[in-house]
Amino acid sequence: MSKDIILKAENISKQYRLGQVGTGTLSHDLNRWWHSIRGKENPYLKIGDTNDRSTKGESDYVWALQDIKFEVERGEVLGIIGKNGAGKSTLLKILSRVTAPTTGSIKFGGRVASLLEVGTGFNGEMTGRENIYLNGAILGMTKKEIASKIAEIIEFSGCERYIDTPVKRYSSGMTVRLAFAVAAFLEPEILIIDEVLAVGDAEFQKKAIGKMQDISKSGGRTVLFVSHNMAAVRSLCTRGILLENGKIIAEGNIDKVLNIYLKSNHYRNIWTGEDGDNSMKLLKVEIFNKNKNEIFMNTDPIEIVLKVEIGDKFNDIVIGVTICSATGNPLIGLLYNDYNDYNEIEPGIYEVFFVIPPYSLATGDYEVGVNLSIPYVKRFTTEKSNLVFGVTADTDYGNKFFLENNQNFNSVSRPNWFESIEKIY
Repeated sequence: MSKDIILKAENISKQYRLGQVGTGTLSHDLNRWWHSIRGKENPYLKIGDTNDRSTKGESDYVWALQDIKFEVERGEVLGIIGKNGAGKSTLLKILSRVTAPTTGSIKFGGRVASLLEVGTGFNGEMTGRENIYLNGAILGMTKKEIASKIAEIIEFSGCERYIDTPVKRYSSGMTVRLAFAVAAFLEPEILIIDEVLAVGDAEFQKKAIGKMQDISKSGGRTVLFVSHNMAAVRSLCTRGILLENGKIIAEGNIDKVLNIYLKSNHYRNIWTGEDGDNSMKLLKVEIFNKNKNEIFMNTDPIEIVLKVEIGDKFNDIVIGVTICSATGNPLIGLLYNDYNDYNEIEPGIYEVFFVIPPYSLATGDYEVGVNLSIPYVKRFTTEKSNLVFGVTADTDYGNKFFLENNQNFNSVSRPNWFESIEKIY
């Protein structure tokens, strides 16, 4: 059976010149023109560094994308994932025709609606209602077609009270609500979404993901979705593409691609630095088991040690650790103090020990975050510790023991697993 291909990207590459507006100097443009009239290749396509934002590079030119090729079938939901700077947004801008590729071509089998940045395609001076008609006209719809959909669009967006107010007075959340409703209900064959749903609240994100599932399954329309929310990508997408440094390094089933992406964030069991201020700061986090391995067995206890510097005398601090799934969902909270039982603590440098008993975590990858705070007043830690560890089954018995004995995970009876706190300086 032949495939119904609605979008085909062939050898897409995009080159930028660093530190400049446009493609470069007049001499470069003349050089391109001279090569062009002689039927020769653009000479600047032969130079340029790979798109690696963490290195300085040796050229003024950088390839944001290199030789990207893929096909999307009608009704498919394609997830495009990768780290910041991998080229995801550049690819979607090319697919949305916001910018042109340096080389390569794209073939479309239908009209495209894009939601790339908050407010993209909206005129701030026009009302929400007027912008709905404007966007519909851009998509090639008649006024009658738009009018038949406008009540659904306004209801879905939740902005009915402000629909006749200029969009420039909307909050970013209201703007993205209306923009998504317009993009989803005006029936494009291809819907392109780039991370902007993160601006909306949890209720809207859930509603938007449900709508994208509906339009792909029942409407037969195609969705290209970029997000750093791996749980949303997994629930919505059927197939995935993983970008790294402007190149496709994995493509296929979404679970397979997500696993490759998560494993590329190499296991890291030790973090050192300074996160906080002079009143309270985190100096070190270490996760280990008896064998000091990167991947822990589910039969091993897992120890987490924090090194914390306290600069002032406190009566009410929280020192906590959050164990999250690989997709960022919080699973377990470990606390030195809970929010109802505080102990006085003097200035000094402390080591705080937590121990997670054997068979408390199912097999898989986990992230660790740390919280140093005065409850309901101030949080001192401002970033994740960026620690990732893996748990694997010690025997073929796998997770059966965990599944049969995880009653300690309910919120009433779960133990704290705080071990001790020691002043070392």
